[in-house]
Amino acid sequence: MKRIRLWLRELSLTQQLVTILFLVISVLTIFIFAFLTPGINQFTSAEMYRMLHAAHIRAAYYVDSVNHIDQVDFFDEENGIIHVLYDNTDRSFGGHAGEADELLSDALSEDIRMHLPEAADGMKDYQFGETGGRHTVLYTISRVQDGRYLVTMISSAGESQFRSMLVNNIVNANMMIAIVLFVILTVWVATIIYPLNQIKAYITRIKNDEPAELTVNRHDEIGEVADALREMDSELQKQNREKQEMIQNISHDLKTPIATIRSYGESIKDGIYPYGTLEKSIDVIIEHADRLEKKVRSLIALNKMGYLLDDCEEGDTLVMSEVIDKALLSLKVIRPEITFRRELDKGVRFHGDEDPWRIVVENLVDNALRYAVSTITIELHPGELKVINDGKPIDKDRISKLFHPYEKGTDGQFGLGLSIVYKIVTTYGYRIEAENLADGVCFRIWKELPKKEIRAIQKEKKKEEREKAKEIRRMERQEKNERRNSPPES
Repeated sequence: MKRIRLWLRELSLTQQLVTILFLVISVLTIFIFAFLTPGINQFTSAEMYRMLHAAHIRAAYYVDSVNHIDQVDFFDEENGIIHVLYDNTDRSFGGHAGEADELLSDALSEDIRMHLPEAADGMKDYQFGETGGRHTVLYTISRVQDGRYLVTMISSAGESQFRSMLVNNIVNANMMIAIVLFVILTVWVATIIYPLNQIKAYITRIKNDEPAELTVNRHDEIGEVADALREMDSELQKQNREKQEMIQNISHDLKTPIATIRSYGESIKDGIYPYGTLEKSIDVIIEHADRLEKKVRSLIALNKMGYLLDDCEEGDTLVMSEVIDKALLSLKVIRPEITFRRELDKGVRFHGDEDPWRIVVENLVDNALRYAVSTITIELHPGELKVINDGKPIDKDRISKLFHPYEKGTDGQFGLGLSIVYKIVTTYGYRIEAENLADGVCFRIWKELPKKEIRAIQKEKKKEEREKAKEIRRMERQEKNERRNSPPES
């Protein structure tokens, strides 16, 4: 069976079509000759006896009702049916005009005489076959009113003719069905092969970096494949453009600090201090070296995040409040004048490793620090993290491009931070979006939570609110008691 499957896989669609049709025709042939033929034989025998019975009943009616026996038609030439009368008194056959001589041999006559007693009580069917290649004879016997026996006979030649006609009709019908099926399948396969050839040529042109256009307008699976290929080509072209832009940006961004470091170094070597003093000139070199180092680190991080896999333990296991605290510890000293507000729900866990999520928080907060006026708010809720700054809104035409590599904002540095955030967030099954608020900008990370978990969170919040309200009432009662028990002022 495995070899057959391997062999079928090597065939083209046309060859598979021919093979399928051959198998169908073979199965139909086997079915006709192995299963249908015995049924046809039974059907034809039953049909022949039905004809015999009908003719026999009519002949018996005429024998009993017609006074002149010569008016009875003892030979049905159209159907090949012959009637004979047997007189048991003189043990002779009569009533036929010589047409039955060929069938009514001595052996058949003897066979009929042997079955006469059985037919005395009603119509009986018999079959007689002679040796030596003679035809089989089907006959029916019944006793008529005057005591004689009516025998109705038909040669098996009629049965064979009827059977052959029936088999030929069935075979012809099957052949017509096979031909129609072949034509339909051929047209169907042609409608599949043509777009597949188009798709193959389209892929070849894309592989060879040649202009390619795919005009397959279908709404089935092949059409879906064609649409997916067109989308893939569009995405590849987009990625190639972004790759070229990225290479140009990287070249430009690396060229500037390298050129500055080189020119300042050559100037100092020649005893010239471009920034006035040796210390200030070296500080400029160190500053550009730091910029160069940050850019290289960002590129390495972006490349590393491109290979990031979600191979963490299943479920939400990372305590995000701890990750946020660690990230803020090193970032809030950059702009001490900025106020950090934290609204962190207790026990909120995210899916993923600590280091990538810390990079996410650091990059979002670092981005917020460049645009915030006075306040940065960090909110953490089940399945959701928000970083909000009170800076200027983002242009609407740039919001959808923020997470692309080298997409810089107004005061952006390298244009890599948010693209790194996007790769990490999407790898762990979360979503991220930027949104302009009335008084700032919000970066929101979230994922859809199961309904069961949402109900549990809502239940926990209601419980906390009840406990908080209970604590407030307790403190109010305590304050009243203290005022009541305190001595009056003199």
